[in-house]
Amino acid sequence: MEYVSRVPGPPLDGLIDDLYYLEGAPPYSRLMLPAAPAPLLIVNLGAPFLIRAGTDVEAVEFTDGCAVTTPTRAWEFSYPTPTRSVGVHFKPWGPAPFLPLSAAELCDRPATVEQIWGRPAIAELRRRLTLADAPHEMLMVLEEELVRRLRAVDGLDLVRHMSSAIAATGGAVPISELGMAARASSTYVAKRFKEVIGVTPKRLARSYRFTFTVLAIDVAAPIDWAEVAACAGYFDQAHFVHEFREYTGLTPTRYVEVRRRFLREHPDHALEGWPLPAD
Repeated sequence: MEYVSRVPGPPLDGLIDDLYYLEGAPPYSRLMLPAAPAPLLIVNLGAPFLIRAGTDVEAVEFTDGCAVTTPTRAWEFSYPTPTRSVGVHFKPWGPAPFLPLSAAELCDRPATVEQIWGRPAIAELRRRLTLADAPHEMLMVLEEELVRRLRAVDGLDLVRHMSSAIAATGGAVPISELGMAARASSTYVAKRFKEVIGVTPKRLARSYRFTFTVLAIDVAAPIDWAEVAACAGYFDQAHFVHEFREYTGLTPTRYVEVRRRFLREHPDHALEGWPLPAD
């Protein structure tokens, strides 16, 4: 697959990790994406893709793309073959200035881009993207569209400051201390987090703690799961296993098996690292 990434300039750099272009044949027809503090916007330029999110039994077809705020459980994504799209990897608070609704309303419930921005707007954006000559030009078009749609959000600075502190500690910082430092009540903080990110600060901290733990696992080496759980601050290994299944949809042992499979079958792939084979 071809993958091209671009870090946006100000003012988007405080909201977005990168803009990307993706084209080619997916490594697997179905991919499982573990829950992570990584909201996503996809503008689809190819055939429709399928998403099965949260507790959905059936997958739903998305034609123009989708928007996903911070998920609380694993979700399944099925690329068409071939696939072609541009997208945005947001920071946890990043989607809020571009959404006409609370981030909580999209938590584990992806929306189409048409639902977010309207049919005429997404049709025009897709037209401009397809007219661009190269991936980097397409990403410039996307960046311009995002700058144009940028709006003020109540409490964004507070949420960004606290979330950055949570991320910097891998979710280990006491949330109450952050609230006290910000001179904001726990009720106000929780409300603003739900509006801006979609989850409470404690839930965001759990997500960071789990993500940092899992990405640090060397699946090529023997793994002492009791040690992994303890190092991540889980004093009860059963709690660790329960949370592992909630965030990845897999047991720890099964997770290692499918990660090893991806590495073995598609070494150095553009998508290697977080998506897991769901076939």
